[in-house]
Amino acid sequence: MRADLHLHTLYSDGSFPPAEIARRAHAAGVELFALTDHDSLAGNAEGAQAAKSLGLHYVRGIEVSAYLGATKVHVLGYGCEEGEAYREFLRARVEGARVRAEDILRKANAYFSLDVTLDDAEAYHVAGTPIHTMHLVKAYAKRLGADMGALYRSVFAPAKPAFSDMCRPTPKDAVRIVHAMGGRAVIAHPVQILVLPPDVSARFHLYGEAEKEEAKRVYAPARNALMEELVEEGADGIECYHSTHTAEETEEFLAFAKAHGLFATGGSDFHADGANRRVGSPAFDASHIAEVLLSLKGSV
Repeated sequence: MRADLHLHTLYSDGSFPPAEIARRAHAAGVELFALTDHDSLAGNAEGAQAAKSLGLHYVRGIEVSAYLGATKVHVLGYGCEEGEAYREFLRARVEGARVRAEDILRKANAYFSLDVTLDDAEAYHVAGTPIHTMHLVKAYAKRLGADMGALYRSVFAPAKPAFSDMCRPTPKDAVRIVHAMGGRAVIAHPVQILVLPPDVSARFHLYGEAEKEEAKRVYAPARNALMEELVEEGADGIECYHSTHTAEETEEFLAFAKAHGLFATGGSDFHADGANRRVGSPAFDASHIAEVLLSLKGSV
């Protein structure tokens, strides 16, 4: 069963509504998909309905944006319920995101000598969901006439001048949060877990591809140690197939999953056109976990 279990919509930092993501999944030959917006389940009802209309299977999803200092360790949750645990999580994330946004605005305005406001970013944000760093980046990109991706990497990414980790859950918190909501917790895009010394982290975006790959190799043991801590915390799976993983990295993470008794998932992490990520790519066969996923709350 071909699947894409990592997709974003306009309910977080994606560009399209759930129905359009479902249409693209269907066109790509995907039979099972999940919407995994950052810190929100808001688009899941629309996603499930769109899946039904196209004869597709659907799994309710979320991606908890967790950080450990400058290290991004996102955790995917599948089958999470919209009960009290989710409502409390959402309240904390919405309030915390606003505090973080104000911190980012203060730093970015000082860096650029601009006067971008929260209202400028709200133009790209769906009310009732946590405002995301990329909503702020869009506002600055518009004002500066800059490329969003390059702007994020140079100014807003971890260890950069306008980065803020205020009010973020830790990776272990994220696993606990997903379980509290009744879901299965999966370590997202592990190749992006960069446990780097501060000096390397600050320069990483300036490295060439060969230098980046060498840094990933050198510091992989620290990354693996952090993932093992999440396994001890109760993580259920790991995203082995991802649009940023090489074939060798996929095999490495499949071996990690097998060694630690985790199930393997995969997804494109699609957000928008032009970002070198396509719905349904890389090809991922979810036959080995389809029965488990489709038994979860909210699945279709």
